[in-house]
Amino acid sequence: MLYMNKIQSLAAVAALCVLAFFSGCHELPDYDNTPQGNFEALWTIVDEHYCFFADKNIDWDEVGDVYRAQVRTNMSSKSLFAVMSAMLDELRDGHVNLSAPFATSYYRKWWSDYPHNFDARIIQQNYFAFGYTSLGVADYGVLLSNVGYLRWPTFDSGLGAGNIDYILASFSMTSGLIIDIRDNGGGMVSNANDLASHFVNQPFTGGYIYHKTGPGHNDFSTPYAVTIKPVGDGHIVWTKPVVILTNRGTFSAANYFTAVMKQLPNVTVAGAVTGGGCGMPVSYELPNSWGIRLSASPLVDATGRSTEAGVEPTPGCEVDMDPQDAFDGRDTMLDFAIDYIVALSSR
Repeated sequence: MLYMNKIQSLAAVAALCVLAFFSGCHELPDYDNTPQGNFEALWTIVDEHYCFFADKNIDWDEVGDVYRAQVRTNMSSKSLFAVMSAMLDELRDGHVNLSAPFATSYYRKWWSDYPHNFDARIIQQNYFAFGYTSLGVADYGVLLSNVGYLRWPTFDSGLGAGNIDYILASFSMTSGLIIDIRDNGGGMVSNANDLASHFVNQPFTGGYIYHKTGPGHNDFSTPYAVTIKPVGDGHIVWTKPVVILTNRGTFSAANYFTAVMKQLPNVTVAGAVTGGGCGMPVSYELPNSWGIRLSASPLVDATGRSTEAGVEPTPGCEVDMDPQDAFDGRDTMLDFAIDYIVALSSR
């Protein structure tokens, strides 16, 4: 999930919401609480608020025609839910969910057709003999090759600057740092920014956010810069080499973190393309009280490029988990990152 709840992030959203209030507000028609009424409400909400139609080349009118024909007056709630969920799957978006009392829809093919590329037990057992340290959300330790390893599995929660200082200080004698965000499904952008702030010496633009300003598919505000600021005086800023490990399960706020960190000169992204997910989600309610959550405000990278489809590894650093290595208790991707940092330190 992708949230922005830090002061600077709220300022960005607040500014855009003010713009939307004056130029993009419009009332949705009233729809009957019938299968047809709920379908039309859902289709219209998506039509007027979803933000990636152009990026994904989706003809929403055509999609609506296909699934509208499947709606029947006497159909059950579960049958209606199945039709609506199938229509939403056409958006190919992990941030889109339809929620009913009996189920929540979820588009899984953004990750299900890709290798998993991560097994925490292999690292815990064979690289640390279970001797790693845990601090809040993070697991960390120094590998035998004198490379720091930091596992950050979610941005749903974070750590304070002092906690991150303590972790980075434990790596002071290492030749570099691996930040493993494989299977990090996202969370709060503010937590991602807090971690990123320990790797920058001066403010820089991490990306841009747009807001929907009207019902048209291309009705967007001008971009608003999201600025990453250094952590501040008295705190540790890491300047040695960093390798970020990603897989297809690196999604939403973790996808954003990857795009931000990839800009830094001492950072390399290794592994597989991330899962994407760069739309800030909003929620609405249908006449039957079902909820619809969808991507409404795109958050692009610093070049203006959408990362909805994912962030690619640094050229030459694409690597998957080898099944034989995994069987033998080795993490192919982690070994690549270790060798990469060791090679840099020996130059």
